[in-house]
Amino acid sequence: MKQAVGTLAFIARFVVLGLAVAFVISLLWPGVGDRLRAGVGLHSAQAPGSGTSAPTIRGRSSGPVSYADAVARAAPSVVNIYANKMVTEQGVQMYSDPVLQRLFGGRPAIYKRREQSLGSGVIVSSQGYVLTNNHVIAKADDIQVLLYDGRVAKAQLVGADAETDLAVLKIDVSSPPVIPFADEHPARTGDVVLAIGNPLGLNQTVTMGIISAIGRQLSSSSPEDFIQTDAAINLGNSGGALVNTDGELVGINTLLIGKAANAEGISFAIPASSARKVLEQIIDSGHVVRGWLGVDYTFVPVAADSGLPAAARGAQVSDVYPGGPAAQAGIQPHDILLRIGKDDIVDAADLRRREAALPPGSKVEVSGLRNGTPFHAEVTLAQRPPLTPTASLDG
Repeated sequence: MKQAVGTLAFIARFVVLGLAVAFVISLLWPGVGDRLRAGVGLHSAQAPGSGTSAPTIRGRSSGPVSYADAVARAAPSVVNIYANKMVTEQGVQMYSDPVLQRLFGGRPAIYKRREQSLGSGVIVSSQGYVLTNNHVIAKADDIQVLLYDGRVAKAQLVGADAETDLAVLKIDVSSPPVIPFADEHPARTGDVVLAIGNPLGLNQTVTMGIISAIGRQLSSSSPEDFIQTDAAINLGNSGGALVNTDGELVGINTLLIGKAANAEGISFAIPASSARKVLEQIIDSGHVVRGWLGVDYTFVPVAADSGLPAAARGAQVSDVYPGGPAAQAGIQPHDILLRIGKDDIVDAADLRRREAALPPGSKVEVSGLRNGTPFHAEVTLAQRPPLTPTASLDG
């Protein structure tokens, strides 16, 4: 019995000694256990939830510590724009002679002064094309562009589009830095974005925020969608770049809603996809062409006790322009439009986008309900007439 107890005690001492040695080795060489297990054909166990199948966002499992790389990629393409114009004002010219001044007081006079608007722009083509806001350069006699590297260039206006508040300029400089478009990373609500521009004359200022919403429509008569963001936008940011964390162009900053409206952190940008379409059309023809049905429409009203959702599918015609395409096709007020071409109409905003995307002169079948009865009409679209923007642009 004593011999058995002695043997167990001997074994226990060596087990304890072995564990102690293994603990020391694991502290000094942490990976030796995995290498030994791999040598005999065993694999190390993974902790729950530590597998490689965890979802990542754009190849990253967490956000970057710094956005300096994104800024370094995008900032050289962002320029300062100085738009100069002569402003005519009426005033009163006083006489230099005290007697005449006392008798006649003064006489009407016209004065001219030079006014300068500050804004931002983005170089989007190696040919020197620059996107900015229309309201930055409107009625300007002279447009100067200051590049990131200090070069100054005189810009020529290629064309402008009031509905998107976009303008295309062209500068003649060698090797202009071109910003990449976010083609593979479409904007999503919640994405981090950076606004780069010239607010209050403080060139190359970067602010950060998130995309608050996409698909915003700022005017009931415009087919254009906007990106809403809470990145700080100030006077002078207009026409600057809204970029993602990869330094790619997401939008062109255009509008802020100031504290006068008791708003804070509400700004808007034109999506890069829309800006590119405007850019291409202006370069090709000098202006943007949109299709037009010749009707005004709104959401489909639903009775409170009908049991249907508050906003039903389709769009209801509220007015038909005399002599317009819809009037010639027999479409009437109060008609409910449900389909245009091969596409179902989701709502009035969806119909505005679809009609604007169709080329003028094309024929399209419009289907809907008239007093509950299905109808079909073939409409030959006209070119959309120019509209006066209703939004107040403060960016």
